[in-house]
Amino acid sequence: MEYTVLIYQAEEGGFWAEVPSLLGCYSQGETIEETMKNIKEAIEAHLALKEEKEEVPVREEFVIGRVKVEASATG
Repeated sequence: MEYTVLIYQAEEGGFWAEVPSLLGCYSQGETIEETMKNIKEAIEAHLALKEEKEEVPVREEFVIGRVKVEASATG
């Protein structure tokens, strides 16, 4: 199975990641590579916990976009 992973830069340094289709599945790391390794482990643990309790989502559909807002519009 493949899951979409969103990676963000953390304010305090490093990165953190989430899996939109697995509510509560997060991880972090000092580099993107470490974060990807850690989120893979988090996904595996998340799936193991959910396996007997409920159906695990296999696919997700969403769009990621960016919108630029002029500084004067924000206040």
